[in-house]
Amino acid sequence: MVSASLLTPTNKPTKTSLPQLQTRKNIVSNAFFTNATTASSTTPQTQTTSRRDKTLSLISTALLSPFMLIRASPALASMDDEYVKETTDIINKIRTTINKNKTDPDVATAVAELREASNYWVAKYRREKALLGRVSFRDMYSALNAVSGHYISFGPTAPIPAKRKARILEEMETVEKALLRGR
Repeated sequence: MVSASLLTPTNKPTKTSLPQLQTRKNIVSNAFFTNATTASSTTPQTQTTSRRDKTLSLISTALLSPFMLIRASPALASMDDEYVKETTDIINKIRTTINKNKTDPDVATAVAELREASNYWVAKYRREKALLGRVSFRDMYSALNAVSGHYISFGPTAPIPAKRKARILEEMETVEKALLRGR
């Protein structure tokens, strides 16, 4: 248990007045209301603060300006062109493959080629963080997943049901529109 003598101090603390700290607001207002003769004799603290602010703004401007001025580098633009071309090729392959008849003799090879091309496309572009938010990537990935899932589950000669086929074709149209808009 705690004794009362430990809780109450025996000596009264002396009140010492602390020096008044100059805040940034006081420094700025003092500098504003002083005349030119007193303004020339500013304290080192205002010069340090001002110098620090200028240095920080210079550093932040130097670091951020390249990102603000450069929208897309040539490497990103060429990758974007490559993405559009390869996505358009995959769209055409999907359309030709899902429109093939069940009795067509080369439907199994077309499905195998489509699976190979779609695996390549997904492996290449799934890791690109710049593409993950795009509408074209999202819908293309969904359509490829639906087509691949169907052929894996039901075999390469099984026709795609009408509802699934309509949804896949609708996603292809959305992808094409998004690619034309640069999305």
